[in-house]
Amino acid sequence: MTQTHQPSLLDVRSAPRPQADVAGVAQVLVDVSLPHLDHTFDYAIPTKQTDQVRPGVRVKVRFAGVERDGFVVSRTARPNHEGTLAPLRRVVSGVPVLTGAVLDLARAVSARYAGTTMDVLRLAVPPRHAQTEKSVFDKPSVTAPQWREEPGALPDPGAGSTPELAPEPWSPYPGGAAFLRRLQAGDAPRAVWSALPTGPVGVRSAEVPRAEQQLVSGTHWAHAITAAAAATVLGGRTVVVCLPDKRDVDTLHEVMSTAGLEHVVLTAEQGRAARYRRFLLALTGQARVVIGTRSAAFAPVGQLGLVVCWDDGDDLHIEPRAPYPHIREVLALRANLAGAAALFGGFVRTPESQLLVRDGWARALQAPRAVVREHAARVQAPSDVDLDREGAAGRARVPGAAIRMLRAALADGPVLVQVPRAGYLPVVACVQCRTPARCTHCHGPLALARGDGGARCSWCARAQLDWRCPECEHTGLRAVRVGSQRTAEELGRAFPGVLVRTSGADGGVLPSVDGAPQLVVATPGAEPTAEGGYTAGLLLDANVLSSRPELGAGVEALRRWMRAAALVRPQHRVMLLGHGAPVPVQALVRWDPAGFADRELDERAELEFPPLVRMAAITGDASAVRAFARRLELPDEAVLLGPVQLTEAERGEEVQVQLLARAPREHGPALARTLMHAQAIRSARKEAGSLRVRMDPDRLT
Repeated sequence: MTQTHQPSLLDVRSAPRPQADVAGVAQVLVDVSLPHLDHTFDYAIPTKQTDQVRPGVRVKVRFAGVERDGFVVSRTARPNHEGTLAPLRRVVSGVPVLTGAVLDLARAVSARYAGTTMDVLRLAVPPRHAQTEKSVFDKPSVTAPQWREEPGALPDPGAGSTPELAPEPWSPYPGGAAFLRRLQAGDAPRAVWSALPTGPVGVRSAEVPRAEQQLVSGTHWAHAITAAAAATVLGGRTVVVCLPDKRDVDTLHEVMSTAGLEHVVLTAEQGRAARYRRFLLALTGQARVVIGTRSAAFAPVGQLGLVVCWDDGDDLHIEPRAPYPHIREVLALRANLAGAAALFGGFVRTPESQLLVRDGWARALQAPRAVVREHAARVQAPSDVDLDREGAAGRARVPGAAIRMLRAALADGPVLVQVPRAGYLPVVACVQCRTPARCTHCHGPLALARGDGGARCSWCARAQLDWRCPECEHTGLRAVRVGSQRTAEELGRAFPGVLVRTSGADGGVLPSVDGAPQLVVATPGAEPTAEGGYTAGLLLDANVLSSRPELGAGVEALRRWMRAAALVRPQHRVMLLGHGAPVPVQALVRWDPAGFADRELDERAELEFPPLVRMAAITGDASAVRAFARRLELPDEAVLLGPVQLTEAERGEEVQVQLLARAPREHGPALARTLMHAQAIRSARKEAGSLRVRMDPDRLT
């Protein structure tokens, strides 16, 4: 039974009400973030509100002398304790915006990530917009949903509202057609999918002639997801699709619209009214397919049939607010709770997804080697021996072999050049002793915005007109890292008369380019699609991405390279330069993401790294972390690593440290519970100091 607690006496005295006016008891989740208050509280239901109070509605309650928001999660005839109850202040809306399925999911997510249920519900339920709510429920056919759905109450797909199911996008994958059949039949298959860069045309559309349905390189995944969603809808169930960013959402939205598959887009970037409207469409069963970014994972659809996570290795899938859940894990929990199918895919396969395959939770969906070679670009990674044959030109950042490849490819169409860093010269150092240049004010790294300009701090933006090296007193600067703007400038000199365009955060992201000959210099994640695909690809400075001193650097490097290489036409050339780490480089050359993930998982098993173990990072003031560690009752075989100092002591501020708690996977729930218990004691005692607990941190340096 849900734990309940009586509000303070201050609440009771502030608004006393005779027992005769009470029509029952509401158990309310109050919107507070304190861990020791993460349970329901009993409130009396005034007689005049008895018809409005039902599970899932928003209410206002008096809590600790302050009026707060809350959700009703159940009604009972009698309270779970003796004494006079404080009454509900008012019902904000009669619409039950919190469903039982979403509450169960929120509790499961909070338990996994050592957080509170209300922290998760803030991510799941958007703020109310009264005018939008009124416009949606003014329609006679729209009714509020039930708290718990009746089994078998499937939504009616409606005649002509779904496209004809076309299995072509899944034909290159053994088991792909069977996956679609099981989705349409109402089964719950679960797959980890290694997507091809290109493939057959996707779902048919009556409005677009078949001959004109050309597939753009790098968008085959959108057609495959559309086919899977269409099969699920034809089976009478709903679909939730999560993508890392707006560009991917726009791509899938365009493909689904062309295919005639009705859907709604739900993202955090939408305005308050637009987001709430789409949330209500999903809540009332008017939307059977919901696509979007992180916020879509909690869409309140009924009779869930399929959850999809595209490019699960992208760190945009990690929620930056407590309790910091990863959407892949949220969707896996939701699939388990709802008995739904799951599809986790991308060009690269993450160790976390590979572990799902090893555990038998999901099956691998990948094309045979012969099919991969047919659909992927030909990747080259010249070694030092190969480049030495070029003489002096081979030691350049863009050697002679790359120049010749670019010149030949420009005769047929656009060429993509990926540069890991934006800006002009984002990292500089002393020209004489190679000491990294730092700001004299805040000690941040210096950068050059343009060739004839002075150095500026990347942190505080202060100009460094009189910079002098603290080691050798020299005033000259040299480039350590070259950015996309400087690269575009150099390529413009090497290819006079050729249009050079940049795409990135510093100059704006291009959504797409036409098929005319041009050089497109882009940072990772900002590569525009090209009409007909790029005729070649050049990936520069491979060591910047693959040699970072952190867990997962190789996975992230391979993911970014593969996303860029997928935009190149099949059988055309992609060249990787810059002394990248050998393992991810060879995985890219072979186009073997599954083999790379398998090897990465084996290495992490030997080293006891996530995801083979559960790990928590406890960060904060040194005194707070030490007190927190003494309170932990760790499970068997769990260990504490650290603490490690993160910052230097400054005037009036305490040193920041980090402590890692590691436990075997089977003890993960126990580790999360003891962390939550320790946080509850800390908040109940109102202990001083800052402290943050993060389960399964995305970066371990």
